[in-house]
Amino acid sequence: MSRRARAKGPSEAALADAREALRRCDVLAGLSSMEGGIERVYLSPEHAGANAQVAEWVAAAGMRAWQDQAGNARGSYPGTDADAPVLLLGSHLDTVPDAGRYDGILGVMIALAVVGRLHAHGVRLPFGIEVLGFADEEGVRFGRTLLGSCAVAGAFEEEWLELADADGVTMREAFTAFGLDPDRVTEAALDPSGVIGYLEAHIEQGPLLLDANRPLGVVSGIMGAKRFDLVMEGQAGHAGGVPMLHRRDALLGAAETALAVEQVALTEGVVGTVGEMRVEPGAANVIPGRAEFSLDVRAASDAQRDGAWERIRAHAVEAAGRRRLQFTETLRHVARATSSERRLSEAVEHGILAVTGEREAMELQSKAGHDAMAIASLTPYAMLFVRNGNGGVSHHPDEIVTVEDVALAIDAFEAAVLSIAHRQGAATVA
Repeated sequence: MSRRARAKGPSEAALADAREALRRCDVLAGLSSMEGGIERVYLSPEHAGANAQVAEWVAAAGMRAWQDQAGNARGSYPGTDADAPVLLLGSHLDTVPDAGRYDGILGVMIALAVVGRLHAHGVRLPFGIEVLGFADEEGVRFGRTLLGSCAVAGAFEEEWLELADADGVTMREAFTAFGLDPDRVTEAALDPSGVIGYLEAHIEQGPLLLDANRPLGVVSGIMGAKRFDLVMEGQAGHAGGVPMLHRRDALLGAAETALAVEQVALTEGVVGTVGEMRVEPGAANVIPGRAEFSLDVRAASDAQRDGAWERIRAHAVEAAGRRRLQFTETLRHVARATSSERRLSEAVEHGILAVTGEREAMELQSKAGHDAMAIASLTPYAMLFVRNGNGGVSHHPDEIVTVEDVALAIDAFEAAVLSIAHRQGAATVA
C-alpha cells in the first residue's frame, strides 16, 4: 500500500499568511551591507535594523518584543499558567555573504505567523511561547558560529569576546558599539527547568524533499561538524628557475589534501568541504610557498566524523612529507551530532500529516548546522523542513520556496504547537 494519500491544498487564509511571511523576508533582504546582494552580520547596523523591524512584527502578533543581552530578537506570548515552562520557536536572522533570503529568516517568519494566528483567535495555551530571532548562527563576522543560540543555551564562552573581525574589531568592542554590555551576555541564558522544548522551521538546504516531490519533512537529527584552518608551508621560488624535482610547492600539497577530502568523504559516507584557499606569494610566475585552506567535515555521529578527519589528516601528513612541506592544523569549530526528541518530532509529524494528507512524513537528517544544535544543550528540539526549490540550492541568491509550501509549513507548525499544547492541557480562548 502506498504511504502517500492525495495531497491536500492550503486554504486561502494559509496562503495569505504565507504571502505575508514571504513579504517580510523581502523586507529583511533589503537590510544588507552588500550592494546588490544580501549580507547581514552580527552586531552590525543591519543587525540592529533587522531587530527593530522584527520587533514591530512581534508586537503585531500580540507578543512583548525585546532584545536580549546577546543581541537576539525575542518575543514573549503568555500562556494560561504564568509559572509553566515555555515553548521556544525560532531560527536565525543573520546571513552569509551574497545570501538567499529564506535561510533562517523564513523560520522566524513562520513562528511569528503561528503566534499571530493564536493571538488573532484569542487562544492561550497552557504554556507561554517565546519566539527567538537568533543574532548570529552563521559566524561570518567573528568566525564562531551559533553565537546567539549558545548565549540562550547558557553556553557562551567569555573568551569569544576577544575574537576579532577582518577589520580588527573585537567582539567585545562590537558589543559596546551596538549598545550592549559584553559583561552581561550571560543574562540571555534560559533556565532549562523553564523550557518545554524548541521547534525550528527551516528550508531544507538540499534537494531531498524536492526530489521526492514532498513539501515538508521532519528532521531526525543534525550531523556533527568540525572545521579546521590548515596550512601547507613550502618554499617560494621562480616559476622558470626551479626544476620540478627541486620544488617544495605548498599549493600541490594542499591540492592533494583537498582531493583526499573528497575520497574519504565518498568512501566513509561523510561530507567534507575545502571552501577556502589562499596562496602566497600569489603571483603567476612564483611557486607557492604557503597555502592556507579550510576544512569542514560532517557526519551522522561524532565518532564517524572524527575517524574521517584522522584519515584526511593522515593523507595531508603523507603528502607534506613526500613534498618536503610543513603541515599544521588549527581546530576552529566543533559541533556535536544531535538527535531530535521523539515526543517533539511526533508533534511535527502530526502537523505534516494533518496538512498534506500523507500517511507517513518524510524523515531527513540535516547535514547543515542549525541553532537547534546549540539549543539541544538547553532543551530537546524538533525541526520542520520546507522544500527548497531550484535544485535545493542554499547560501545563494537562487534560494527559493513557493507560497503553497510555506502555507503548508505554517499550518503544520501551528498543528505541531497545538499538539504539544493538548498534551500539556487544553488550550483556552481568551
